[in-house]
Amino acid sequence: MKILVVGGGGREHTLVWKIAQSPMAPQIYAAPGNAGISELAQCLPIPAMDVDGLLAFARQKRIDLTVVGPELPLEQGIVDKFREAKLTIFGPSREAALLETSKVFAKDFMVRHQIPTADYSVFTSSDEACRYVQRHGAPVVVKTDGLAAGKGSIVAETVADAQAAIRQIMEERAFGSAGERVVVEEFMEGEEASILALVDGENYLTMISAQDHKRIYEGDRGPNTGGMGAYAPAPVITEDVMAEVEDRILRPAVCGMAREGYPFQGVLYAGLMMTKAGPRVVEFNCRFGDPETQVILPLLEHDFLELLLAVCDGTLPGRQVRWSSAAAVCVVMASAGYPGQYQRGFAIQGLGGPFAEDVMVFHAGTRMQDAQILTDGGRVLGVTAMGANVQEAVSRVYRAVERISFPGAYFRGDIAHRALAREERFSPDCVARGVGQDPRPDGRGGDSSHCSP
Repeated sequence: MKILVVGGGGREHTLVWKIAQSPMAPQIYAAPGNAGISELAQCLPIPAMDVDGLLAFARQKRIDLTVVGPELPLEQGIVDKFREAKLTIFGPSREAALLETSKVFAKDFMVRHQIPTADYSVFTSSDEACRYVQRHGAPVVVKTDGLAAGKGSIVAETVADAQAAIRQIMEERAFGSAGERVVVEEFMEGEEASILALVDGENYLTMISAQDHKRIYEGDRGPNTGGMGAYAPAPVITEDVMAEVEDRILRPAVCGMAREGYPFQGVLYAGLMMTKAGPRVVEFNCRFGDPETQVILPLLEHDFLELLLAVCDGTLPGRQVRWSSAAAVCVVMASAGYPGQYQRGFAIQGLGGPFAEDVMVFHAGTRMQDAQILTDGGRVLGVTAMGANVQEAVSRVYRAVERISFPGAYFRGDIAHRALAREERFSPDCVARGVGQDPRPDGRGGDSSHCSP
């Protein structure tokens, strides 16, 4: 079986790594791939945005399944073009991908289908948006309508900060045409979590929960990034919370898209805020999260390729997916200056030789030159480790991180701090002393469901 994975980041390295484990013994191509992916797949000199080039290659090689990693090709309609050519592809159509590619569409859709989310207003004028913030006060969240590589959501603590963000987006065009419209949202308090579900148009299968760390600095401070680390499962997603997420968010979203005429097929990512009123949607994404994928897929004890094919051919119903009882933690090693300007081309040391058991190094922004692996992006590596619990996984992952170096390397030292605090609070000794109660975290997903008649 021939598989084409579109993209060249840490998410795509993880997808290739997991697909390669399939008993189907797939032959894998990646476009464009990276230095790490090249060890598992044949990398192609085709950019992820070259939809016509990818289509021509898939036709020529008679690719059996194409898996789309990043969001930009989805926005460009890669799925529509492949399906018109009768080629099997994993991902949503251009219209269905509006759940991610347009914040305005997503917010309006959630209102139509009574999916809990933050109150919001939409603006096409920076002056009107600034006057709105002046009237309503802060904190607020200012978001670009379009895609901005995970950086188009700005939490503004003050009115002045919010107005500066609006001008940066709409007048200075910091994110290009993505900022032609902005969404000004109510600020939601709580703990974030991510739930991903495989969706075949009408049926969905939830995956294990995860929690991302979007801010650049420790203590969740500073500007948003594409993600500085993640862990799974997320203890904040208990069995009861997962049931509520399915009933109030996932099922209405999947069924709503089908009823509106653009059934969703692929992976639906629900970024959630666990508020006092229950889970509310921060955002929907239409592809595997990065770096959530780096902690979710290592815990999957099932043929991943089989699941991808089941999404494409509509055979998800009734499937029971096996998950490891372990925990996984990913720490992102980034270039100095990220998420702003940064330099490329530094040699990476410490990647040679085997790592400890249950440690994986996923390449995000790397390239090979003269037999040397060099930095080639803002997020360079995603170092992932598994353990019996989060604490063990954290210890393992940071030991691995300390082994790797490159000039200006930066990483957060507090990944999974919320889970560690929970493990301490709900340890057997604390429970025996009557300190708190064991929350019985589940969040492991694995059951398929469908739209109600």
